[in-house]
Amino acid sequence: MTLKEFLNNGDIFAKRNGIQITEIKPGMAKAQMTVTEEHMNAGRICQGGALFTLADLVFAALVNQRENMAFAINSTIYYHVAGKLGSTLTAEGHFTSTHPKVPAAQVVVTDQDGTHIATFTAQGYTKSMPNSFSGLE
Repeated sequence: MTLKEFLNNGDIFAKRNGIQITEIKPGMAKAQMTVTEEHMNAGRICQGGALFTLADLVFAALVNQRENMAFAINSTIYYHVAGKLGSTLTAEGHFTSTHPKVPAAQVVVTDQDGTHIATFTAQGYTKSMPNSFSGLE
């Protein structure tokens, strides 16, 4: 099983929210989500938690590219503009630090028109727990 398969099949919350990893390369990852009725909040814009989950899955794809499992220990998201119903959102992330124990990354969420929707930054902690997958894609 690859890392892409591990996350797309194993992250049940992301899967139920229609989020899929679309690309994983060394030091880079992407995921997509189409905003549906299920993502709407009471104000009729995309729920912030859905955007957070999209970005967080990309972060997981980045920090788990190594031999051992890593998990977020700190994360922040800044919402620039609202995600709209029917929009296809893409989250793309890159490392900002490749520290072996505490890696960090930034994930940028854009819509199909290239509009900057959100910026997510996070730090992870690498545990002494071997990954159960081989390869990225």
